[in-house]
Amino acid sequence: MQKVLIRNYESRAVEVRTAEVQNQCTILCNQIAEASFLKDPSGEVLQSELSQLANIYSGRIMVVNDEFTVVFDTYDLDRGRVIISESVSKASAGNSATFYDAETKYIEISSPIYDGNKNEVLGVMLTSVSTNAIAETMSILEGVTEVLIIIMTVVIALIAFLIGSKVVRPFRRITDSIEAVTEGFDDDYLHENAYEETEVLSVAFNKMLGRMKVLDDSRQEFVANVSHELKTPLTSMKVLADSLLAQEEVPPELYREFMQDLSEEIDRENIVINDLLTLVKLDKTNPHLTIENQNINEMLERILKRLRPVAAERNIELVFESYGPVMAEVDEIKLVLAFSNLIENGIKYNHDNGWVKVTLDADHKWFTVIISDSGIGIPEEEGERIFERFYRVDKSRSGEISGTGLGLSIARSAVLLHRGAIKVQGNDDGGTDFNVRIPLTYIAI
Repeated sequence: MQKVLIRNYESRAVEVRTAEVQNQCTILCNQIAEASFLKDPSGEVLQSELSQLANIYSGRIMVVNDEFTVVFDTYDLDRGRVIISESVSKASAGNSATFYDAETKYIEISSPIYDGNKNEVLGVMLTSVSTNAIAETMSILEGVTEVLIIIMTVVIALIAFLIGSKVVRPFRRITDSIEAVTEGFDDDYLHENAYEETEVLSVAFNKMLGRMKVLDDSRQEFVANVSHELKTPLTSMKVLADSLLAQEEVPPELYREFMQDLSEEIDRENIVINDLLTLVKLDKTNPHLTIENQNINEMLERILKRLRPVAAERNIELVFESYGPVMAEVDEIKLVLAFSNLIENGIKYNHDNGWVKVTLDADHKWFTVIISDSGIGIPEEEGERIFERFYRVDKSRSGEISGTGLGLSIARSAVLLHRGAIKVQGNDDGGTDFNVRIPLTYIAI
């Protein structure tokens, strides 16, 4: 802005000075023509006026005749000499010419001298005027603008600091709240609505905090459930062992009965531990997958064949329906584990004489397996939690139905490893539909 201001002033000042000098030159050119000064330059009045004009503008004036000879020079240096230049040539042709030299700080003006009828150019008046006064004014303006720039910079910096402090205040409060939550001193949600940005940030943080609380609660519940599931068989074995030790001369039949009970409790604990190990392996960030091209139809038929004796104990019918052969790139062991748990879940939480139906379908990108049953069903509000570890919908019946409560969590982890999705919803028969969708081609990420 300083440069623009100074340049504009210089341009305007030079333009005004040039216009002033040109007006004076025009008047003197007319007087020179009337007084025949070009033929007899001895007129003291015109010499005085020319010298006075040159002194006023700290410049120099030369009068050149039609033969390009200098007939008058206020410096009296080039009188009688021939002068040929571009500006003199233009003026001789009847065109006024002006030139400003910014380095030497001079304005050069060439004005034609016409005869009385304005038909013929008798000579040229060459005027050079100094612009030192303009340069001094520009220097003063530069100093003033520099002071103004310093003052404006300080004022703007102060205003920016005050406004910036006010603007970032909500973000500081957000930072303090996050630090308090991180240190464990506060678990409240953010409600910073000063700006649209802080409101969006608060909403995102609250979602994350809510998710963290859910995960933390789930983790605590998981630890409690693991402790309970592992403690129960140990307690039973402790009671059985103490009972044997407290008796004397125990019959062999009673020993056998007690040892059988101990074996069952050990098997129960072994199942829980194996399921926990399986779940831990599936929850790894980069689990090892053995991806091979598998026939999904044959895989599901093998699973159903293995589970039919279990279903037959309660007269539950297992039905498999396929809309065509499906080949997919999957980890057979992990996917068999997932489908086995889902089908077993349909058998366990079913009514006697019920049914479990497995439907296989595919399109150009995905294959879908729907496992439906006529069981006790799952309330809609519980649909999001059934995949949590050890979670039971009907806790009052958890003791009646065998299992560790890890089957659905294992199934979900295995499906997610294949970049798939699993959803649950109720069906028209009061039972449950598990919808598993997995890509035909595995894409590692």
